[in-house]
Amino acid sequence: MTRLGKSIPGSLDNVRQTVTATCRSHKYSVIDATSQITGRDFLLKIWRQIASTPLCVGIAHEDIPAKTQANIYYELGVAQALGKETLLLKSPKIDVPSDFVRSEYIAIDKNLGRILGDYLASLPAQAEHYETVAEQLEKNPLLAIDYLRRAFLITGESRLQKRAQVILRDAKVGERAKNSVEMLAATF
Repeated sequence: MTRLGKSIPGSLDNVRQTVTATCRSHKYSVIDATSQITGRDFLLKIWRQIASTPLCVGIAHEDIPAKTQANIYYELGVAQALGKETLLLKSPKIDVPSDFVRSEYIAIDKNLGRILGDYLASLPAQAEHYETVAEQLEKNPLLAIDYLRRAFLITGESRLQKRAQVILRDAKVGERAKNSVEMLAATF
């Protein structure tokens, strides 16, 4: 989540290049709102992209106009509401809104690539934690499935999808409509 378009300042482009290279070195693809053309509503496309990704990275930088920066914070909020891992990259010259003051961030400096790499390397442990939480939620199948989905998005392991299907089956909601919350949640 960053400034897009044709006239990206060099300092911001360097940040984007560092993020892209670091993510690729950890086998994560980088997508943004211009990664795909749908011919439909732009905001709906962004929501769908957020829903389908394990990690949302927002860049707070002085070379990003205030209106665009507001969009980035909004998108980070959507990601957090959807239970996504979120990460803020912040340049030293920018102040974040009060709702993000308590959020950890990675400083945009000479160590950005290394620190971001360390963070990405820690994501599999987070997925393992989510799987453990899912196992402990036997009385709440919907929440267990949500935690398995989070782990799946980070790891891509199909066994997590199969586990969600078992939880769905054992919850005995098969008589419910195919578009019930439980059925939809288990189709990640």
